[in-house]
Amino acid sequence: MIGFMFVVSFLGLFSLVALRKVMVIDYKLTYPSGTATALLINSFHTNAGAELAEKQVRCLGKYLSISFLWSCFKWFFSGVGDSCGFDNFPTLGLAAFKNTFYFDFSPTYVGCGIICSHIVNCSVFLGAILSWGFLWPFISKHAGDWYPDNLESNDFKGLYGYKVFIAISLILGDGLYNLIKIIYVAVKELLNASSKRNSLPLAGSQDGGNCELPLETLRNATFVKDSIPSWFAASGYIGLAAISTATIPIIFPQMRWYLVLACYLIAPVLAFCNSYGTGLTDWNLASTYGKIGLFTFAALVGSKGGVIAGLAACGVMMSIVSTAADLMQDFKTGYLTLSSPRSMFMSQLIGTALGCVIAPLTFWLYWSAFNIGAPDGLYKAPYAVIYRQMAILGVEGFSALPEHCLEICCVFFIMALVINFLRDVTPKSVSAYIPIPMAMAVPFYIGAYFAIDMFVGTVIVFVWERLKKAEADDYAGAVASGLICGDGIWTIPSAVLSIFRVNPPICMYFGPAYSS
Repeated sequence: MIGFMFVVSFLGLFSLVALRKVMVIDYKLTYPSGTATALLINSFHTNAGAELAEKQVRCLGKYLSISFLWSCFKWFFSGVGDSCGFDNFPTLGLAAFKNTFYFDFSPTYVGCGIICSHIVNCSVFLGAILSWGFLWPFISKHAGDWYPDNLESNDFKGLYGYKVFIAISLILGDGLYNLIKIIYVAVKELLNASSKRNSLPLAGSQDGGNCELPLETLRNATFVKDSIPSWFAASGYIGLAAISTATIPIIFPQMRWYLVLACYLIAPVLAFCNSYGTGLTDWNLASTYGKIGLFTFAALVGSKGGVIAGLAACGVMMSIVSTAADLMQDFKTGYLTLSSPRSMFMSQLIGTALGCVIAPLTFWLYWSAFNIGAPDGLYKAPYAVIYRQMAILGVEGFSALPEHCLEICCVFFIMALVINFLRDVTPKSVSAYIPIPMAMAVPFYIGAYFAIDMFVGTVIVFVWERLKKAEADDYAGAVASGLICGDGIWTIPSAVLSIFRVNPPICMYFGPAYSS
């Protein structure tokens, strides 16, 4: 895995580095996340910003400690059974618990609810109600008719198949709509910018004054001064592509060398589309481009290795497209903070190299300590299952679906398109309350419990904003980060204890009360 990461992770960094001036200076793309990061960094260099940052760090440390200690406390009651501990606390009753409606006291998901927008949290909660509250109980009533009623919980010919494929239909509908939208907007803006490039005013002089012109000139000069030669970028991409083309077929024999080469010929074009779209909207659609590669290569290879080839192509495509967009975001941050682009590029190379080692080792730690991918386990790895089934669907076609699943999938696919269309055509005062299909799809497979946790987080922020808006704006992110980091840090000692077969001493279990 480390070898695969090294041969595919660096290509995205070289694919568009030669176009950084065009994207950042010539077309003046916003890159909202990169701009926000730059504004935050610049604010640290003021007295007020430094003072606020110090308070935010203390707040983060406080809630990190609380989250870590709470996760440690929960561990003692989690036992060795499947239904032990606070993670299986039937807070809404046993009947609701059977349909995964319960609050599992997870600091991570509560933190996610605090940091995510209200519409995302409400969309997730709505998806949980729609799936686990209505759809899955309805389909379960047809067990023995639509599908055999004696199947295991992870059999795709049963209810599990409906959960996965309907979630896929929502994700594909949302991704396809946004892909077409992003390409349309990007092409339109690109043509407009090309026709007006010579007459575009500098950003600092749009108000008619020249007070910011020296800063704009300084930013442009700094960004261009430490240039990264185009020949270096092209040579790096070609060299890495050649190494990868020779290496990946050794790791995955199903992925022939000419298929790998085809990936690297197409990837820069897709990387440019994704980076341009990210600069306009802040939406990184790398997963959508990955799905296109997955279906295409799985269908090309066919039944003899198509699943592995499709997944490998998806990984290659997503790596290139995603890292290229992320690098452009960072270049925008560097441009606004007067940082050397050459230094940022080297930092990206170092960080990517570290990630190629740390990420597989982290995966190995989780894989050794926990039951990754189990439908009823703590770490369900939902997208791993979903992407694998997409590859199977690309190879086998619709024969892999259980009865009536295709019809239901089509309904939800069209529903995702319609919802996205309504979000675009309605006024902002209305579209702000229309759910996001991609967010709705996640609980279809995972369950409703994490949606409840996130909804609790959004309620906390909602009340906090009504009581103390300024305080919530300043500290909500720090509280959320502390909750997420503390719970995440606890997984390291928990995994080590699991590897050494040290089990929790108590199993706290809740069951129905029977009268004697």
